[in-house]
Amino acid sequence: MLLHRQRRPAEPGPYWKQRTWRLSAGFLAVVLLAGGFTALTSGHGTGDDRTGTAVPDGPLSGATALQNGRPPGCRTDDSAGGARPRSAPKDIRWQTLGVARVPVSASAGPTRTTGPLLWCFAHTPIGAVLAATVIPSQMSGSGWRAVTRQQVVAGQGRDMFSVQRGTVADMDGPEQTGDTSVATYAGFSVTSYTGAAANVRLLLRTGQGYAATAVLVRWSGGDWKVVPDDDGSLHSRVTAVQGDTGGFVLWGV
Repeated sequence: MLLHRQRRPAEPGPYWKQRTWRLSAGFLAVVLLAGGFTALTSGHGTGDDRTGTAVPDGPLSGATALQNGRPPGCRTDDSAGGARPRSAPKDIRWQTLGVARVPVSASAGPTRTTGPLLWCFAHTPIGAVLAATVIPSQMSGSGWRAVTRQQVVAGQGRDMFSVQRGTVADMDGPEQTGDTSVATYAGFSVTSYTGAAANVRLLLRTGQGYAATAVLVRWSGGDWKVVPDDDGSLHSRVTAVQGDTGGFVLWGV
């Protein structure tokens, strides 16, 4: 079954004046789901970013041989199967990742760290949630090229994301955000799950209240990877959440 995410309607005027972009930017400047940008160039590349920077192979590259369907050394608790979570895992802890704080789980992932990559997520709905949260959050720092190559599904969308992300300064620590209003992860909802793909809504807490966006992930090469839109967006349009957040599982922080 194919999972689709709502595309953003086009807005008039320069991208930096668009309300959607500015709403996203407050969150993206920190968590840097950089797909909120309008494409700054036309045409498409070869699957790698166009900065000329060589990106070596890693644990999630196509050259890595799988063992029992997973990259070598990757082990997770997949006993939950396809059951959608009704609460956050009890072993959740919060980890600073570049300029963001993200939830991680010893059982559901990410259980492995290789250079800038946090990877090896459980093949379960909660593993998909954690991947949808952690992978885009790795895009703020200088290791984003390796993350993009190994944890974003290849294609036109990845090419466009690489071009757009290459125009944004790296932010490897909170001190680089200045007075930026930071959104934090408050909860999640798994709206679709098949084992091959999952659509995850992320609840964000901002200074103005709650907002939500959606990230699509696909099981590929023995781990979850983010599926970008063709325009390079790693997430859907950020929208305000009015009133009750009962449709979301809260992280409890």
